[in-house]
Amino acid sequence: MLMRTDPFRELDRLTQQMFGTATPGTWSKPAAMPMDAYRDGDEFVVCFDLPGVAADAIELDVERNVLTVKAERRPIPGKDVQMQVSERPLGVFSRQLFLGDALDTDHISAGYEAGVLTLRIPIAEKAKPRRIEITGSTSDRKEIQA
Repeated sequence: MLMRTDPFRELDRLTQQMFGTATPGTWSKPAAMPMDAYRDGDEFVVCFDLPGVAADAIELDVERNVLTVKAERRPIPGKDVQMQVSERPLGVFSRQLFLGDALDTDHISAGYEAGVLTLRIPIAEKAKPRRIEITGSTSDRKEIQA
């Protein structure tokens, strides 16, 4: 049998509970999930850490340029399971991102591997720089970048 010997563990658990992070028994408040976001060429990449979450327990929704990611880490199934130590947070985790009009929300792709959810959001064609030809009364034509 495993025993916890850290006298400050319970104080840490209570502090996390008060500030809204998910812990066993506090499923009512969604906790934020850590993420990285960066631009890679013509797309934005967003990575969320979701260790221990099954792929079928992740929901992605986009409505009016708001991307919502919801995930649920569930208890270990089994009728004979007797938990000895339970320190990993369980319950619902949620995060919302406000996407700019320059992103193509119709073509978002998602992958989940090794506990990391990776979203790829392409930049909309209308937001990409393009060249505009200038014509005039002379035979000289110039191009400028818009």
